[in-house]
Amino acid sequence: MTTGVRSRRPPVRARLAGYLAGVVVNGVLLALINGQPGWVAVPFLTAGFSSVLGAVDLALVAGLVTGFLHLWHDPERLVIVDGFVTTGAGLVALVRIWLVFPLDFGATPVDWAAVARGVLAIGIAGSVLGLIAGLVDLVRAGRAGGSPVERKV
Repeated sequence: MTTGVRSRRPPVRARLAGYLAGVVVNGVLLALINGQPGWVAVPFLTAGFSSVLGAVDLALVAGLVTGFLHLWHDPERLVIVDGFVTTGAGLVALVRIWLVFPLDFGATPVDWAAVARGVLAIGIAGSVLGLIAGLVDLVRAGRAGGSPVERKV
């Protein structure tokens, strides 16, 4: 007979620190990418980046919004569902970048375009696996009756 072992969530303060860090990073990236001079100042981004900017912004805003939400309220099921939202938005951005490939590294001894494609492929595969793992977590939480976790600071 096997018994399911439910993983223990990190302490509240650690979760809050993680949410806050995510909010700050996503907010800073949004400001840097969309501000002046913005993404155009990055030497390896081509004009094609403007066609992926919406997907990148979507992923960053999804992380920002869910991070703010979790600073206020973070029951386990909501965290799992929000993981679908943020991972899905990130996957959309990665696939869009893969298709448009708005990167130009110039002539260098290293094929940085191939390296970038490899990193994108790993990110896409990881996102798909993350969505599958999130689905498993959601099913498990549903079976366990996953009552909201109360915050004790």
